[in-house]
Order: sequence, then C-alpha cells, then structure tokens
Amino acid sequence: MDIATALGLALGSGTIAAIIILSGGGIGMFIDYLSIVMVLGGMFAGVLIKFPLSTVLSGLPIGLKYAFTMSASTPRDVIDQVTQVAEVARKQGPTALERLAVAEPFLKQGVRYLADGYDREFIRGTMERDRDNYLQRIDAGAKVWRTIGEMAPAWGMIGTILGMVMMFANMSDPSKLGPSMAVALLTTLYGAVIANFLALPIADKLSLKLEDEEVIRTLVIDGVLQVRDNKSPALIREMLVAYLPDAHRAALQEG
Repeated sequence: MDIATALGLALGSGTIAAIIILSGGGIGMFIDYLSIVMVLGGMFAGVLIKFPLSTVLSGLPIGLKYAFTMSASTPRDVIDQVTQVAEVARKQGPTALERLAVAEPFLKQGVRYLADGYDREFIRGTMERDRDNYLQRIDAGAKVWRTIGEMAPAWGMIGTILGMVMMFANMSDPSKLGPSMAVALLTTLYGAVIANFLALPIADKLSLKLEDEEVIRTLVIDGVLQVRDNKSPALIREMLVAYLPDAHRAALQEG
C-alpha cells in the first residue's frame, strides 16, 4: 500500500468535507445531477474518442492499481538479488538456481531461463519484449488518466457556458436562474476536482512508476545476461551500479 496516496486522499477528502461543513449549507447545495452527467459523460466520451476501447479498459484499472501499490523492489534490492543469483550460479552451477528463492518476479523469470539453460539471445530477446510490453501498458494507463485530467476541466467549462446560456435564456423566470447558475458553477467545480484531485495525480504516479520499472527491469536483464556469461558476482555488482541514475547510485552507496 502506498501510504502517500492514502494520506493524499484522506487530506484532500478532509479538506473538501471541511469546506462543505464550514459553508453551512450542507452537501446538498454541492450536488447537481445535470452537472455530474455533463462532466462525466463528456469526459468519458472524449477519452473513448481518443483511445481504443481496449486501451481505456486496461488503462483505468492500471492507474487505480499502481496509485495504491508500491514497487515490490528497489534498484538496491535488485542488485543484491542479482548478486546472490550470480554467487549461487558460479559456485553451484545454473541447475542450483532452481532451488533459489527470488522475490523480484521479473528476476525470477530470468533465473528460470538460466536454470533451464536457454541461450543468451533467447534470454535477451524474450525479457526485453516482456519489459517493453509491460512499460507500454503503464504508459498507456498514464496517457488515459492524463487525458481524463484534461477532459474534465474542459467539460466543466463547457457546462459553465451552457449554464450561463440557460440562465440568460430564462431571465424572465427568476425560479430558473438558481438551477442554471448551479449548473454553471458546479460543472467547473466537478471538472477541477476530478482533474486535480484524482486524474492528474494518478497520471503522474504512473509516470514515476514507469521510470522506476524501466530502471529495475533493465537492471534485471543486464544482470541475468552477465550471470549467463559466468561473470564474477563482484564484477556484475559493479556493472549494475554503474547503470543506475545518480539518485539510485547514492542510495545504494549509503546502504
């Protein structure tokens, strides 16, 4: 569970609730079903026009999944695990890897290839394809959620314009001015909340997830190939550390 997401949602929800309570008008004054339908309907219509249905159906749950889950491994963990794999393979042979417990799922796949004796090109090609496909799914999810963040305020503004048109068209009937003004204001509110409280933060979190997974999976592929070439564990570790960005490299050295 990503504690930052949980805290952010709690803080944001608490802020909105506090504003509603302090306004003294109750939650009912902030609910307008016409505005909800307009923003949500228009928003999802724009998303469906921009992306294939399969991308939307996969991108939405990917965003929700990775907004609340942290990476199972850090680059430092991966380097330690690869080094352990290298030590076992060098001392006991590749077949001993079948009994080795590996926490990182992608590395576990590579260890299975090593234990089964697959050649270098097969391992590289298969694992790179798996990495690229996985990163592509995360990138598609980020694009879907970012588009939601763009569409929601836009449809909120469209709703505001329509509400103003409705209000001016009914100037002779004061009873209709209030509902029209509510549509004009609440559509903007809904669009801004959806974009800035949910969609854009989730899209940014997916972008960070994409960067982390690219580093980790590239490390795994390079490490597995070096083990396949029977390089020494110390050399493999040094090579993998050299591939890390400065921030990750500093964290590894501190540990």
